[in-house]
Amino acid sequence: MARGSLAIETYNRKRDFTKTKEPKGRRLKGRGDSFVVQKHEASRLHWDFRLELDGVLKSWAVPKGPSLDPDDKRLAVRTEDHPLDYGDFEGVIPKDEYGGGTVMLWDSGRWIPEPGKDPSKTIEEGHLHFTLEGERMKGEWVMFRLKGRAGDRQDPWMLKKVDDQYARPGEGEALVENCLTSVATKRSMAEIAAGTDVWKSKRAGQKGGRTKRKAGLGPPPFQPPQLATLVDAVPTGNEWLHEYKYDGYRLLVATAGSAATAWTRNGKDWSDKFRAIVRAASNLPGGCLLDGEAVALDKNGKPSFQLLQASLKNGDADLAYYAFDLLFDQGEDIRKLPNIERKERLAVLLKNAGPPILYGDHVVGKGEALFEAICKEGGEGIISKKAKAPYRGQRGRNWLKVKCTQRQEFVIVGWQESEKRHGFRSLHLAVRDGRTLKYAGKVGTGFNTKMIHDLAGRMKPLEVEEPPVVVPRAALRGSHWIKPELVGEVAFTESTREATLRHPSFIALREDKPAKDVVIEKPQKFAKAAKKGEKPSAEGFGIKISNPDRIIFPGDDLTKGQLADYYARIAALMLVDTADRPISLVRCPQGRAKQCFFQKHDSGTMGEHVKHVPIKESDGEVQDYLFVEDARGILSCVQMGTIEFHGWGSRVVKLEFPDRLVFDLDPDVGLDFDQVKSAAERLRLLLADLGLVTFPLLTGGKGIHVIAPIDRSAGWPKVKSFAERFSRAIAEAEPETFTANIRKNQRKGRIFLDWLRNQRGATAIMPYSVRAREGAPVAAPIAWEELDNIEGGNVFSIRDSDELIRRAESKLLYGWGKANQKLPKA
Repeated sequence: MARGSLAIETYNRKRDFTKTKEPKGRRLKGRGDSFVVQKHEASRLHWDFRLELDGVLKSWAVPKGPSLDPDDKRLAVRTEDHPLDYGDFEGVIPKDEYGGGTVMLWDSGRWIPEPGKDPSKTIEEGHLHFTLEGERMKGEWVMFRLKGRAGDRQDPWMLKKVDDQYARPGEGEALVENCLTSVATKRSMAEIAAGTDVWKSKRAGQKGGRTKRKAGLGPPPFQPPQLATLVDAVPTGNEWLHEYKYDGYRLLVATAGSAATAWTRNGKDWSDKFRAIVRAASNLPGGCLLDGEAVALDKNGKPSFQLLQASLKNGDADLAYYAFDLLFDQGEDIRKLPNIERKERLAVLLKNAGPPILYGDHVVGKGEALFEAICKEGGEGIISKKAKAPYRGQRGRNWLKVKCTQRQEFVIVGWQESEKRHGFRSLHLAVRDGRTLKYAGKVGTGFNTKMIHDLAGRMKPLEVEEPPVVVPRAALRGSHWIKPELVGEVAFTESTREATLRHPSFIALREDKPAKDVVIEKPQKFAKAAKKGEKPSAEGFGIKISNPDRIIFPGDDLTKGQLADYYARIAALMLVDTADRPISLVRCPQGRAKQCFFQKHDSGTMGEHVKHVPIKESDGEVQDYLFVEDARGILSCVQMGTIEFHGWGSRVVKLEFPDRLVFDLDPDVGLDFDQVKSAAERLRLLLADLGLVTFPLLTGGKGIHVIAPIDRSAGWPKVKSFAERFSRAIAEAEPETFTANIRKNQRKGRIFLDWLRNQRGATAIMPYSVRAREGAPVAAPIAWEELDNIEGGNVFSIRDSDELIRRAESKLLYGWGKANQKLPKA
């Protein structure tokens, strides 16, 4: 095979060292076992994988980056050997130099060849087996050379993860999607591009080497995007802005002077896919973060998702980016500002910008007329946004979407053979229902020849013997099944009671949405007010409350109907924490003064809007637990006599990985609330010392919950262990204030630091839940800044729904309960 030389001399020959200060290639005596991975944004994004051997760095370019899935084989093209001191480089190589672009130190560490093998020999034979001890790549890996074609100048290899404790089957993209910063400097690619480490060519009369870029604002960090709730009617009134619902890819674009980065809604860097948009954004002032949609426009000027996908494959020169929100304005975080003010700033920012970056305009009020016009033109629908609401990186009811036709993402789980054409006749579809996949029928229209060919090629490597879902017997004949990894968007007229589709038509693959996040999206009832000022009610959500005049809180004269109306008004806020979380209910069908009981399992009486998820309990038995997805679920529980909602520390998707720590401060009888507040402040400081941001929640009783959100990277055993060790250490260090002993006779003038909430199956009161206590108190979020002025844990009640909503939308509680942080290792 006629491949070019890969020796260190080739490295030197490709570089003019009178024009670049990259290190000159030479063999050095190093430690002998180092490895480095450099993420390299050159003409194409790739990862340079380098192993120290024989005094140089043996090097491969991995276009898709390493995969943790043992079933994935990643192409790794052998490149020239690099000098050892190149392994320390992070910065920018000018575009007119060889390999011009941004370089990040993405991983580094030690590599250990397979015992008894000589790697200098096996690399020449075309295979390597080794163990990595890096910050990101760990465990056993193999590499092997592919058989090339005659005259091929490239040296193609494959990089593959061995199935060991560090492997993550089915999560092959975890490394490249989640690891977005340098292991050396913690900078993103955009921050490196905007930084000071730049390789600059020597000019006549100048010294070469690293030079300082002109100082400018760096790029803001990625922020989770705000998402809209699907509803069945357009909201009315001048408090709403209405925008066109663009049929494209959601992108957040960060600017850094002469550089920019484009992220998907999940934080994946797609700058290489949207180069024209990124280039245009690099001309905007630095320190801005725009939210918008990348679209491809057809000849009539309408967005086309199929055309968008074709454009991405052929180059994105004809794409447009409609920016509809501004999160950071030249270094200033403006997410707390009202939506209308953010849009005003966005309009000023884009005043002199031209295509492909366009301002996403809106209308105030008149949403129904806009919706009707868009539907007549064949558009997808509209997005309605509260004009005075801040930006929150979560799904809620400040942003609503109304669709002209039903469209939904589905997981592709197989295909059915065709007798008339190559490829397939139809695709088998599924959606997530709790933790399992549920069959959703087939789609056999909407494909063109090119799409069939492309999809067939994508599905073939994923083929498996058994279907990943339970399917009807009739669907088995002539069918092939695949791993549930591909996501497609499908239009349909309706979904049947059995959750299969009527008149489905395939639109396109969705590469921006992971299969694990695909669930059926049903329109929620938009509780229309009959007249101005009327508030949402249970009936507005389609839930009939029986016996609405029954007194539930005797002594307070509060009825079941009033309780239901409170939950209808507060549902959007409550669902932020309660949706998709296993819940236990305190039910008091005859009122709080009569018999109440705790329910966590599905008894089959709660109705269609209260969902269930099978969970294996500690005794090995599997039981159906309850959870809700929307306001109808909450109100169905209230109709069945529920007063209180208690939730697990994890969601039904990724059940074994909690998303929060909860420390319940439970005072001994006789302690006043001031002592509880002091203890909460003390706990806040101690957790901050471990790097955790916390939020206080009034329990509606006599205590306070101190809540620390965590990412879902640690399982229940680790979370429970940390909570227990932390609590016992605090109780031992400050025994006059705290105890970690659950026994009440051990409290005696102290506060029980209840860490038991942080174990699998345990629950804690949900924010905005009513308590079955005198006065109908509510568990209410508060800010640390106001804690000193709070008089008790039960200062808010169901009569305060307007005040609770106002507080939730205020700057004081902006971002409550949200923090991107890991469980501490201590």
